Amino acid sequence: MLLQKNIVKKYLALLSEEHTLTAWNQYQSYFLNEDIQLNIQQSKEEQFQEGFLRELFVKVLGYTLNPSPNFNLITEKKNETNSKKADGAIQKDGKVIGVIELKDHKTTDLSKVEPQAFNYKSQHPDARYVVISNFEKLRLYIDNAVEYREWDLFRMTHDDFRELFLCLAWPQVERGVALQMKQESVSSEDQITKALYKDYSQFKRVLFADILKLNPTPEGKDEKEWQLLLFKKTQKLLDRLLFIFFAEDCGLLPPNSMVQIIDQWESLKEMDEYRPFYDRVKKYFGYMNTGYQGKHYEIFAYNGGLFKPDEVLDNIKITDEILAAHTRKLSEYDYESDVDVNILGHIFENSLSEIEEVTQQINNGTTPQTSKRKQDGVFYTPQYITKYIVENTVGRLCAEKKQQLNIVEDEYFSDQRRQMQTKKRLLDQLQQYRDWLLQITILDPACGSGAFLNAALQFLMAEHKLIDEMEAKVTGSAIEFQSVENSILEHNLYGVDINEESVEIAQLALWLRTAKPHRKLNSLNENIKCGNSLISDPAVAGEKAFNWQEQFPKVFEKGGFDVVIGNPPYVRADSPGNSLDFRNYMTSCGKWETLAGKWDLYIPFLELSIKLSKPEGFCSFIIPDAYCHAEYGKSSLEYLKFHRYLSMIDYFPNIEVFENVGVKSVIVNFDKKGTVSFIQRIHDAGQHYTEKILIDYPSNLRIDAKESIIDRKEYLIPLGNICYITKGIVGNSDEKQFKGEFEVGDLLSSQKDDIHPKLYFEGKDIGRWGLMRQRYIEYGTERSPNKWSRKGFTEMFEGSPKLVTMRSPGTFPRTMLDIDDGYFNESAIGFKRWIDLQGINNNSVSKSYKDAEERILFESLSSHYSYKTLLAIFNSSFIRYELNTNRRSNIHIYPDDWKRLALPNIDTDENRLLSDLLSALADKMLYINQELQEKRTRFLRRLNENFEGIKITTALQSFDQLDFKGFVAELKKQKIKLTLVQQDEWEDYFNQYRQACQELSEQIKATDNEIDNKVFDLYGLTPEEREIVINA
Repeated sequence: MLLQKNIVKKYLALLSEEHTLTAWNQYQSYFLNEDIQLNIQQSKEEQFQEGFLRELFVKVLGYTLNPSPNFNLITEKKNETNSKKADGAIQKDGKVIGVIELKDHKTTDLSKVEPQAFNYKSQHPDARYVVISNFEKLRLYIDNAVEYREWDLFRMTHDDFRELFLCLAWPQVERGVALQMKQESVSSEDQITKALYKDYSQFKRVLFADILKLNPTPEGKDEKEWQLLLFKKTQKLLDRLLFIFFAEDCGLLPPNSMVQIIDQWESLKEMDEYRPFYDRVKKYFGYMNTGYQGKHYEIFAYNGGLFKPDEVLDNIKITDEILAAHTRKLSEYDYESDVDVNILGHIFENSLSEIEEVTQQINNGTTPQTSKRKQDGVFYTPQYITKYIVENTVGRLCAEKKQQLNIVEDEYFSDQRRQMQTKKRLLDQLQQYRDWLLQITILDPACGSGAFLNAALQFLMAEHKLIDEMEAKVTGSAIEFQSVENSILEHNLYGVDINEESVEIAQLALWLRTAKPHRKLNSLNENIKCGNSLISDPAVAGEKAFNWQEQFPKVFEKGGFDVVIGNPPYVRADSPGNSLDFRNYMTSCGKWETLAGKWDLYIPFLELSIKLSKPEGFCSFIIPDAYCHAEYGKSSLEYLKFHRYLSMIDYFPNIEVFENVGVKSVIVNFDKKGTVSFIQRIHDAGQHYTEKILIDYPSNLRIDAKESIIDRKEYLIPLGNICYITKGIVGNSDEKQFKGEFEVGDLLSSQKDDIHPKLYFEGKDIGRWGLMRQRYIEYGTERSPNKWSRKGFTEMFEGSPKLVTMRSPGTFPRTMLDIDDGYFNESAIGFKRWIDLQGINNNSVSKSYKDAEERILFESLSSHYSYKTLLAIFNSSFIRYELNTNRRSNIHIYPDDWKRLALPNIDTDENRLLSDLLSALADKMLYINQELQEKRTRFLRRLNENFEGIKITTALQSFDQLDFKGFVAELKKQKIKLTLVQQDEWEDYFNQYRQACQELSEQIKATDNEIDNKVFDLYGLTPEEREIVINA
């Protein structure tokens, strides 16, 4: 919803009733006049545009139309960047703050006008409002096209008018009332989501603990299986209660019925007529299943499977006070006004994360730091993405069908002079379209909590409503909206998920969206199913094995699904806990054509969508943008391009679609018919896009691709021929042999001692030229390193220097020289010259060269490069440019990215001289950085010694970038106030260290420039090439 009902209610109370009533009377006299309505319906767009703006915006809503003095409403406002014009614009202080796009009455589907209107909005940087109208209906959007408020201008009630006046009357627009309501609604939604999730989550935890305590494992049952079963039943109990809370507030059940049950139970207890509270709740669940007709109220038999008898739930014990108190607390939320299904979507997704954490805890007695759902790359998809994907697949399919049936929207209008034969043709076309619409099939093969299925449901409901409106226009009768929700659930929507709880929550979400008073819930078990979408072999997947043709025979009798959409799980090959058995089976079973290298889990889902869709079907998925350039994606892309299935890629270069995930996203779109062109569509933060239409696929699908300069050069040596390159250890206990015994954190100490003798660091500890943090790892004990999940080999870490870089540096790689035999983990990448591994033979090393002769060549080549020369090259701006050009991921730089990097051969006097100079500059840089680090450390040590309990914040760590006033302000934030005398003392001391650090920083900057220039010289870069690197 665009605006929260409680927020609107608060602002309506502040409206001037006198002004509103005057405007309402003016509005009624014109827009509710039947003769005028008939004339409007027969008017063309150009005929009534200015009249509409004058009658509604000027006479009713209080605007001043150009050219009157102090005007704030303009007709036909030209865009700032092109010659196109919006039909109207709202202006404040000379700037456009809203655009108005008008169509005539023949345009029934206002959603089709959104792209045009929002394109106009994007041309005016201060525009926040978009108004779309066909003279009968009016929509208001704020900032984006995801949500809107729609008014029926011909059937307006006084209450609806008050809300229109509140949102769009000029005095309110001038003060930004609608914007303020939108801001408060977003804030309120966020607060409600957090509060409800906190209460919901606490209820689940307490309830589960209580059920575990009161219901011990029955004799002959496995304890862990019983505990898991009870946890799932706890979730089902909460699902039932949530449905009841929604049903109460939305008129499906008597209001506050659960609270009344609590009050009655408490009264009976006081009257010495005690019964367990859960018995009362179970009785109500029974009513929901079979129905109840009482003296004072009626409970309809909604059923649908959610409330059918459940042997475990029907026989467990629950503490009265726990169930009653938490039920009362959850019932206090307003599930009609404040808590919509989208809020529940976020809560459901968080709930699934908890389910997986508890499942793992029960299985092995440990709770993972990151929920499996997040490890597996499963995140709740934002509403604007689900809406966009549905519109571009289901919407496209519908548009093609309308074109095939010759349905032209402009022909559907009221005209009493129209011949019956014409009316019959128009109505027959609509009926054919409705019949077709009722049998299309839409699948999400990894449906999670049902975000895409809900978006598809909303689209289909809106499409049926559009048919009803078009029929009413032709017949001239009142609109009768068909009740199609159950038919959509039964025939149109399909989902599969490997997680049983996901399936139950997806079903609940669909029930909440479609439930109507006195109408049974659909059983969704035939459409929303639990299973492993990728594996049909029970020997591999057990009871989760899923044979699509057997599970959905009616769908495949017709050739498959019309549309396949979703957000498949993202799981890299090297993700912790990844099942090698699963990957080996998938790669070797012979059923997949696109699995190559270290394929990510979403890759087989893309191929699956092609297999499951009809020959004329559409598929669309949101996935990581690494797909466009990662090595593992090449086979999949070649397959799609060869068949011309890949029709469009949507890019979101500056948008974080999934918050706090660190993954950039693309949407890939497939057309099974084959496409004659390819579209690259680039989205901006305002949900507007630009696009390029190409006949052939580009050689590089990255939109931010830069041309490698190294590729132009000759006689370069791949870095993999100079250094052995590998990621580091995994210090957690081995998953197969010692699962859950310890995590790497259990092995670490901030101090070096007999138990923790080895230096340890991670990627995030690495700075340019040195370590930012040092810790020490347990070594030489019974468990460490013997039980590490990944040990590497000793010679990689000890015995000679090595270079180490971050694996996830963003766009700014950082490399340091380690001469202390440190152990780095898998978030870092190490480099050891081949000459320093002479005589070392193991499986890892031997995979990096072809034969003994090549190994000898590598060792000889590497002897020409010193570690300090390599360090200077690695930290240069040129290598940073090349890595960002060459890399497969926006987040990670993999060992293979480094291996492909090429270096000049140090085989000439000139290059040997440059190598020596770079080595000397690296020495200088190491010395200056150490000096700077010591200065900063000494100053910060003084802070710790003088101010007890001070926290060394990020700002204080970089104190030399502050002035003294800023330094004092940082201290005040921690309630440390210096007297005037202390300030005099500290100012001199602070400035002394600040100046010294700044001078060292300037030396570092100058040395950086020297290194860059020597690296440019070493590679033989032209002036033009140097400019490209410098300006990148």
